Amino acid sequence: MKKLLLTTVAVFALTTVTAQDISFGAKAGVNLATADAGDNFEANTVTSFHIGATVEFAISETFSVQPELLYSLQGADVDGITVKTNFINLPIMAKYYVAEGLSLEAGPQIGFLIKAEVKDNDTPLSVDVKDSFKSIDFGFNIGAGYKLESGLNFGLRYNLGLSDISNSDNEDAKWKNRVLQFSVGYTF
Repeated sequence: MKKLLLTTVAVFALTTVTAQDISFGAKAGVNLATADAGDNFEANTVTSFHIGATVEFAISETFSVQPELLYSLQGADVDGITVKTNFINLPIMAKYYVAEGLSLEAGPQIGFLIKAEVKDNDTPLSVDVKDSFKSIDFGFNIGAGYKLESGLNFGLRYNLGLSDISNSDNEDAKWKNRVLQFSVGYTF
């Protein structure tokens, strides 16, 4: 865990020093979130959103590094109960431009749990369950993006949660985030 964080910081620092061009942006979009909840539960998709800021450091004409700061609503529907988890996610994406404006991207992500609640779909009440989850989530992202000359851009990304964030002592109780994101952004 510490090695991943140190590697991420080192890549960010190296990128800042060697970057030829820096651009800032904002993005928002739709999350289709679910979870790998182990063999005992079937988790279904919930629709939510993400919003945040980006910084792209161009290393060359075809390669850049893009750290982001995103507020992301995630979770899943498990047996008629909706679990909602809110994260501050920090992905660091390596972007390779395969054609003018079209990029493929991949990179690690660390997420910090802000809030977690459970809501029975038959009642309006929700219960705080933040203590049932670990406060840090590690994941890996893959995706693609397209940026127009105007700065308007579109993205498709899949986040594969690598760490089990369940705080349960039960070995059958797992929770690994799975999030498909569609986003629209603007680069300044």
